[in-house]
Amino acid sequence: MQLIKLKIIEDPVAQSLIMRDRSITLTDAEKQAARKALEQGLRGIDEQNHKSWMRFIRNIFSLEDGEIVEVGTRIPRSGPFHRFHMLCEQTVFNAQERFKEFEQFRNWLKIGSGFVTWVPGVKGGIVPLPNSISYAKLEEDAMRELHNNMIKFLHDGHAAPYLWKHLSAEDAGKMMKTVLERLDR
Repeated sequence: MQLIKLKIIEDPVAQSLIMRDRSITLTDAEKQAARKALEQGLRGIDEQNHKSWMRFIRNIFSLEDGEIVEVGTRIPRSGPFHRFHMLCEQTVFNAQERFKEFEQFRNWLKIGSGFVTWVPGVKGGIVPLPNSISYAKLEEDAMRELHNNMIKFLHDGHAAPYLWKHLSAEDAGKMMKTVLERLDR
């Protein structure tokens, strides 16, 4: 079995393995329609990318039964949403009293929202390592999910009292609500 690997981007986020299944037979008209859709309905953004795309389509249509192709894709993130998320982080950081360094605050947010990889710690336990939110590592849907989880974490009963340790839990919750409501405007 031959493995054909196409690397569409520098660091693909989503990877899929697909294979040829000849148990499905297509008529000549169906094959022509599929080729037309893939070769003319979609195209590379420039000549070099289009040639690469056409080579990929040729390879797909020439696969033997059971041959596998690995395809990597990445859906770009929304600039406006990314900026809104960063504004949310910065606004809460500026209002809180616990963290002096923004990066440590961001790591705490990631851990609290479950955006981590669990690894063995130095004493044998399992510890969370915050994941990267860089454009190359995180697609739009995953970024929105992270944002929603961070907002939920900030609204839960743990975050606010931790960030405003001199306030009662109730007052800290009110403070968090006030800070986050400013962002909804």
